[in-house]
Amino acid sequence: MGDILRPALRAGIATLPLGIPALAGVLWGARHLYPWVQPGGGARITNGFYLNVPFAMGRVVAYVLVWGWLGTVCLRGRDVGRTAPVGLIALAFTSGFAAIDLTESLDPHFSSSAYGLIAAAGSVLLAFAVGVLMEGMWARGQDLRDLARLLLGLTVLWAYLDFMQFLIVWQSNLPVEAAWYAPRLRGAWGGVALTIVALHFLLPFAVLVLSPLQARRPAIMLAAGLLTGMEILRNLWLVLPTWTQPVPLAGVGLSLIFFGGGSALLVLRHRNRESVLSCSVQPGDAHV
Repeated sequence: MGDILRPALRAGIATLPLGIPALAGVLWGARHLYPWVQPGGGARITNGFYLNVPFAMGRVVAYVLVWGWLGTVCLRGRDVGRTAPVGLIALAFTSGFAAIDLTESLDPHFSSSAYGLIAAAGSVLLAFAVGVLMEGMWARGQDLRDLARLLLGLTVLWAYLDFMQFLIVWQSNLPVEAAWYAPRLRGAWGGVALTIVALHFLLPFAVLVLSPLQARRPAIMLAAGLLTGMEILRNLWLVLPTWTQPVPLAGVGLSLIFFGGGSALLVLRHRNRESVLSCSVQPGDAHV
């Protein structure tokens, strides 16, 4: 299931180096983004043993090294079977902790044991949705059904984890945790939250769960497009309400153009190369 997505996913892996300058920009402006990085900020939080600059920098370097190693293994295609068990565990842990360090810690008082899992599930869902957009035009018959079921399973997993976090916070009714949701559920951001519920879960789920639509390419492409756009919007919804000062739109725009444009060019280049190489792959060859 999902073998048709291999060229697109490998092309996505090839864009990993572009994340380094983007991550460097975040670290460069960390004192403007993270309250605990500011002078004396660590003294006002109870988890200062974890949220401190030296330890956080060390973790970020570890994430980059692990992702670089996993990306190299996948692109080379050697020893993938032996590396996969350890690699999946390492990817799950590093993805979850990276989300905690880079986005959850924007509010150092908020804590959720499900936050990292939600971020990891959302990342996988986004990757496969983009892969379907890239490769779905060539899918036929059973491949379309496989892609629909794959997206459906990932969508349900993400929605379950995200709803459980909200339900636990609502039931516990702790001021610190409720304060994290408050700016995201009021005003314009509240409208964004409703849009995410409708277009990130309800509509894609309705499309993907119906058996007649699972074999229709336009329906699958629509669901993949919605999941891609809404996952990007959801990440903005997670981050932007935390900023109390004006967002530097020019800098954000230039970063998006650099990272997005560069990623698109690398994906297309690597995707074309993968298409040529895939013609020579035999059934017994190694797979990623």
